[in-house]
Amino acid sequence: MNAAVRRVFLSSFNFVSKQREHFPTRNFICKFSLNAMPGKTTQIGEWKIHYELTGSGNHDVFLMPGALGSTRTDFALQLERLNSTNLLKVVAWDPPGYGYSRPPDRTYPLEFFKRDADVAAKLLQQVLNFKEVSVVGWSDGGIVAMILAADYPDLVKKLVIFGANSYVTEEDLKLYEGVRDVAAWSPRMRAPMEQVYGAEYFKVTWSKWVDAMKLIYDTNGGNICKEKLSKIRCPTLVIHGKKDPMVPQFHSDFLIQNIKNVIYHEYEDGKHNLHQKYADDFNGRVEKFILENEN
Repeated sequence: MNAAVRRVFLSSFNFVSKQREHFPTRNFICKFSLNAMPGKTTQIGEWKIHYELTGSGNHDVFLMPGALGSTRTDFALQLERLNSTNLLKVVAWDPPGYGYSRPPDRTYPLEFFKRDADVAAKLLQQVLNFKEVSVVGWSDGGIVAMILAADYPDLVKKLVIFGANSYVTEEDLKLYEGVRDVAAWSPRMRAPMEQVYGAEYFKVTWSKWVDAMKLIYDTNGGNICKEKLSKIRCPTLVIHGKKDPMVPQFHSDFLIQNIKNVIYHEYEDGKHNLHQKYADDFNGRVEKFILENEN
C-alpha cells in the first residue's frame, strides 16, 4: 500500500479520523483507565467479560464493537444518545480480550468470530436474561452479530450491521497488511488505543488480528460466514459508507443479496466510522428500525 492510500485508510478508522480532532468519543477515550471501569464484569467460561448498560426500556439492544474495540471507544455516542424514546435498554460489551475484558489476553483461533458469538449469547441469555434482543454490530462486531443471528435465531429479534463483511479477499489483505505496523501511524492515531491497551499490547494484538485474517484467507479461501447469511431470518438493516476504505462496496452488496429480510441505507460521504460522524442521524435510523412494528 502506498503512503497516500495508507493515510486515507487510517484517517477513516474508528479512532483516527482527522476530521474529528475534538470529537466527544475521542475525548472520552483519552480518559479510559483500567482503574476506573465504567460498567460491570462477569465470568463466562475462561473469559472475564465487561459490559455497560444504559436505559430501562422494554426493548433490549446489544452493541458489538469492532477489532480491538470496546464499549466506550466504539459506542460512546450510542450508549449516551441512542435511546431518545426511553423505550430501549442498551447494552454494550468488550469482546473477549478487548477493553476491560482482560485478562486473559485476546486470542485468534481460526473460529474466533464464532467463539465470540457463543460468548455473547451466554452473556445475553444467562447473565442478562434477555429473551429477545436487537443486535447492532460494527466491523468485526458486525461479523459476530451475523453469526449470532444465524446460530441463535430465537434470540436475535432484529439486526443492524455496518462496516462488516462475510469474507476477505486478497484486496482486503493488502489493506490490512498496509497498516500492520502501528509504529508507522502518527502519534495522534495511536494514542487512543495505546491508552486503552498500552503500546505493546496494542501493537502485538493488532498484528495478531492481521495474521488472523490472513489465516482465514489461507485456510478457508477467505470465507468467514457466507454460509450463515441465508440462515438469518430476522429483519436486518445493512448500513454502508460509500467512502469506507476498509470495507469496499462489494461486501455490502453481497450482504444485501444474501440476507433475506433486509433494508439498506448508505451514507454518500460515510467512511468506516459513520456511526460516529453521523451519530444523530445514525441513532435515529437505528432506533426507528428497532421499534418499527413493535408494541
